[in-house]
Amino acid sequence: MNRDDLEHRISTLVDKLVESTLHQPGLQHLGHCFLPNRDTIIECVQLLQQLCFPGYFGKQGLTVENLQYRIGEIVLELIPLLHEQVKCSLQYGSRGDDPQAKPCEEAMDGRAAQIVSGFLERIPAVRELLATDVQAAFAADPAARSTDETIFCYPGIFAIMVQRLSHELNILGAPLMPRIMTEYAHSLTGIDIHPGAQLGRSFFIDHGTGVVIGETTIIGENVKIYQGVTLGALAPAAGQMLRGVKRHPTIEDDVIIYAGATILGGETVIGKAAVIAANVFITASVPPHTVVGMESPKLTYRQRRQRTKEADKPASPA
Repeated sequence: MNRDDLEHRISTLVDKLVESTLHQPGLQHLGHCFLPNRDTIIECVQLLQQLCFPGYFGKQGLTVENLQYRIGEIVLELIPLLHEQVKCSLQYGSRGDDPQAKPCEEAMDGRAAQIVSGFLERIPAVRELLATDVQAAFAADPAARSTDETIFCYPGIFAIMVQRLSHELNILGAPLMPRIMTEYAHSLTGIDIHPGAQLGRSFFIDHGTGVVIGETTIIGENVKIYQGVTLGALAPAAGQMLRGVKRHPTIEDDVIIYAGATILGGETVIGKAAVIAANVFITASVPPHTVVGMESPKLTYRQRRQRTKEADKPASPA
């Protein structure tokens, strides 16, 4: 077969792909309302990062004198982007059992405007929380030379920022879009925090890769966790029947959870100032001021056998 032969088969290949698409309705989105646009939502995240950390990202040369102008520029750019994406999310979420349903355009437009307004009003409060996260990262990590370094370089700060922003949209009732935001942060950092999780002040994720924090997790203040930690749900047979039920753990204030620990279950509470050692598996509550660890494995040592030069010589031919 050559290229000409391949081009002659285009019609047949297209027919097969169309047939496959129509026979798998769960893998296509045809004739429905517009979905939120992932690329536009990522653009929103990048603009929101500039609002959260002015002068660190985006345009350089910000001063006290030109700050209001630059903030105004960002907000003017954000409002139409956010409004359109929230509106698409609301239209998608309002379909119910009828994927062909056409929600009221005017109602969706007004609701989206309310959500965007409420969201932008919450950003100062989010920034206040982020200031405690940045300080916690700097205070806890002797490798950090400055808070600037934690803002620029630490994946945990970015993942927490995106989650705190998406959490506000989640509370305001914007479907799907918050999850797109946190999955974008997940793809960049390896840190997976559901927008429904509740994060307390001064939260620090060190290194971060492989961290998973489930939807109904509640985390108190001054909590520190390391890479590979899972705050998850016990795998239930009920599946979707548990939607909305608390199924992820509660972590109280001042807890430290070391690398690779797994803590599961909605009734599991890790008490104040507890320390969870690396690689433990926990499905029951831990009292406050408790250290939980595994018994140290027994190490064995043996001398390696030395290979002799004679043993390394190739065998003589017969």
